Amino acid sequence: MGRDWLSYLLIDPEVPFRLRIRHSELISPKLGGTRRSGERMFDSLRPGEFRQLSGRRWVWGRQVYVIGSRLADSGELLILITNACPETALPDYARRWGIENLFGALKTRGFCLESTHFKDPERLSRLLALLSLAFTWAMKVGLWIHQGSPIPLKAHGRRSQSLFRTGFDFLRRTFSNLPLFSGRFHQALQLLSCT
Repeated sequence: MGRDWLSYLLIDPEVPFRLRIRHSELISPKLGGTRRSGERMFDSLRPGEFRQLSGRRWVWGRQVYVIGSRLADSGELLILITNACPETALPDYARRWGIENLFGALKTRGFCLESTHFKDPERLSRLLALLSLAFTWAMKVGLWIHQGSPIPLKAHGRRSQSLFRTGFDFLRRTFSNLPLFSGRFHQALQLLSCT
């Protein structure tokens, strides 16, 4: 992270990127110009608003486009830098974040995919297909539970537990004691049949 990483991404041919930077990072309109923190540059944004600074700006000694957004749900400030297509930087980053959450669920925060040590492409492909179905089921169950009994919010405005984790924990508890939870299990199974 930082100047060396950004320099690497900007070597010809450039690698298109969308990087989140800290609020305290300094941004300047020109090399050697007055630098201000990202937080100060975007302090007027209200929740749900975003703004792209005009032209390229200097961050970590390199010229990049800078986009700021105040997240609607939490009011948190998100600052991105990019070298291409600044108009699509926020939606691109949002898609990336969804992928990061999926990888986390497939790995350490859920199914522990890396523990399998599979090397055979055919077996790995089948396992990924099965885990994709399981992930979808856990998300649907989590949403179903959340609709019936909303997941409480923490002080920062985010849920105390993700929809995936809520559904995953429910399915795990259910499978570990199926006779006790058979009624709820059948309801959850109906969610899978609609997938």
